[in-house]
Amino acid sequence: MMLTRKKKLALILAMAVFLLAGLLAVVFLRDSDRSARQHILQFVPADATAVIYADFDQLRASPFLAELYAWAPHSSEDSEYAQFVHDTGFSYQRDLQRVAVSIYHQGASTNIFAVADGKFDRKKIEGFFSRNGKSTQQGKGTVFRLNATANEKPLLFTFLSNDRVAFANYEDFSGALPAAPGNSYQTEWNSRFARLAGSPVFAVIRQDPEMQNVLNTVAPDRFQSPQLSALLAQLQWISIAGKPDGDQLRVIADGESVVPSVASQLNEFLQGVLLLAQNGLNDPKLRQTMNPEERQAYLELLKSADVQKIDRGEWKSVRVLLEITPKFLEIARLASTSTPAGQTSTAPKSPQKPAVITKSKTPKKK
Repeated sequence: MMLTRKKKLALILAMAVFLLAGLLAVVFLRDSDRSARQHILQFVPADATAVIYADFDQLRASPFLAELYAWAPHSSEDSEYAQFVHDTGFSYQRDLQRVAVSIYHQGASTNIFAVADGKFDRKKIEGFFSRNGKSTQQGKGTVFRLNATANEKPLLFTFLSNDRVAFANYEDFSGALPAAPGNSYQTEWNSRFARLAGSPVFAVIRQDPEMQNVLNTVAPDRFQSPQLSALLAQLQWISIAGKPDGDQLRVIADGESVVPSVASQLNEFLQGVLLLAQNGLNDPKLRQTMNPEERQAYLELLKSADVQKIDRGEWKSVRVLLEITPKFLEIARLASTSTPAGQTSTAPKSPQKPAVITKSKTPKKK
């Protein structure tokens, strides 16, 4: 059936309107996600030393999360958590949307403050905590003391709105308000958050002695290097981000310093480690004893590695990029479960280069 000229024009107009509406919807959704992310990060305390952020809505849409979940060890569901899900209707696997966790130190005490967005039935959740814990009134809100601790201090919980909650391991929630936009500390954090806008999961660390001790503690002994530790201790900021790409995860680590020599030494050290690791994996003796699939997984990881030195004016940065594949996850899982007690893994260790690190002084601001 032939269309008249008017009908053709009407059809073209309808298609144009449809495409425009679709484009606006995509832009609106992106802006909404960006706005929600920015707003929750405004709760970061001015004196925070580390911030961890995760957008679970984005992560759930990634095939890599399914790979990671299959790789990770699983235990039977805790009966208390099962009861909580039954009574409140909230499951973090399904209903948690995004969370920002801030860590900061007050003397010898480590404080934790977290803000989370999700699909909450506020009445059911508050009723559950009222029956299973103590509560106090702070301003217009109710603060619940949970049957849990964080850093050996009681964990408390409150609703900031119907779809936003806050946790802390200290009593006073009166400071649980977004930081002022003009706050200089908040500006420093925001500039680094902006660089990670495309990453659904990241951690940003502002160095202090306590945080350096934490980094040294969590690193396995076989990965610790006095030279690397000395260099990391001279960085003012460290950022680590993960961005799923299909069934892979792109990992980006960025270290910043105002001292050019620190960035240069770190860049040279990491380039040397990559070269030594590649040479080690190609050693004929190792190739005879190492599992071929394991060796190939390590080679692919090293091949994806890219070390860059970046000049950001006053700040000098070293960025490392890696791609974690399902094959590497599977090799890591097998290595963690099949290595007999008393034996070491076949994975090669990176040789240590003897070097003397001189700690440069930070130039005084004029």
